[in-house]
Amino acid sequence: MTDLGGALVEGQGLTKRFGSFTAVAGIDFTVERGKTFGFLGPNGAGKTTVMRMIGCVSPVSEGSLRVLGMDTARDGARIRGRLGVVPQMDTLDSELTVWDNLLVYGRYFGLPRSVIRPRAEELLEFVQLTDRRNDRVDPLSGGMKRRLTIARALINEPDLLLLDEPTTGLDPQARHLVWERLWRLKAQGVTQVLTTHYMDEAEQLCDRLVIMDRGRIVAEGSPQELIAQHASREVVEFRFEDRAVQDAAVAAAGEAGLAGGSVDRGVGGAGSGRVESVGDRVVVYTDNGERAAEAMAGRGVRAASVLVRRATLEDVFLTLTGRTLED
Repeated sequence: MTDLGGALVEGQGLTKRFGSFTAVAGIDFTVERGKTFGFLGPNGAGKTTVMRMIGCVSPVSEGSLRVLGMDTARDGARIRGRLGVVPQMDTLDSELTVWDNLLVYGRYFGLPRSVIRPRAEELLEFVQLTDRRNDRVDPLSGGMKRRLTIARALINEPDLLLLDEPTTGLDPQARHLVWERLWRLKAQGVTQVLTTHYMDEAEQLCDRLVIMDRGRIVAEGSPQELIAQHASREVVEFRFEDRAVQDAAVAAAGEAGLAGGSVDRGVGGAGSGRVESVGDRVVVYTDNGERAAEAMAGRGVRAASVLVRRATLEDVFLTLTGRTLED
C-alpha cells in the first residue's frame, strides 16, 4: 500500500442528482488515513450513492470529491486501481473455485502470477478459507462468500477499502467473523469506509461516522460522542398490546416527571429526559433506567414487556429524525 498521509477522502458540498431527484444533498466529510469511517442511515438515505461516487463509478453532480489526493472527475481510472471494493451483493464467479476467483481478479489489476499466488495464499489464511481453496464458490455459505469477497478486494493491496453493507443478510456468527477480519485490517493500518444500517456494526467498527437521512448528514462524530450528545445514558422500552394502555403510559410518564417537558409521538426531539411513542413501544430516555421503570410501575403502568438497556446509535437516529434505522 502507498504511504499516504492526512485525509484519504475529502468531500465538500458533495451532491448527486438523478433527474429532479437529489440523492445526496451537499454533504461535507473527511476520511483520515488508517481510520474506519462509516455512513449510517436507513435504506434510501444516500449511503450507497456516496460510495459509488468515492469508487469513481458514478460522477459527482455538484461539489468536489478528492480520493487519495486525486480528483474523481479527472483521475477515476488511477483511483480505481488503488481501491478495494466490497459491494452490497457478492460478484464472485460462482463457477470458479475459491482460488481461481482470487487469481482471475488479481489479473484485472495487471498483477503477475508470481505476485498474485503468494498474496492469495496469505489472504485465504487471513479470511480462514484455506481449506476451501479448491471448492467452487456456489455452495459456500453466505459468510464464506463475504469473507472471500473481502479477500478478493485486498488482492491489489489497496490504499482504501470500500465496504457497502458488508454483513447484510448474514447470521450473527458470520457477522462477527467478518467484523473480526475488519478489526484486524484496521490494526494493520488499512483505511476503511463502510456503509451500514446496523447500529451495532457502526459502533463496533467505526472511529468516526456520519448519520444520513434523505441525502443529508444530520450528525457526525465518534459513536461515543454521538450517543453522549444526542441520547441519554440509558433507555427503557415498554411494549404494549393495547393502544389505549400505551397512550395512558405516555401520560403516566409525563406525570412521573420522566418526559422532562418533552413527549414525542413518533417525532424526534432533542436531549435526554424524553418520552417517545414509537409503534407498539413507549421509549423513555433517562440516566437511570431501573428508577424510571419503577416510577412507571408506581403509576400503574403494566406493559407486556419492559427492557432497560444502554443508549445506542439507533436511539441517536430516532432522536434526530423520528425514524428507526430500518425505516
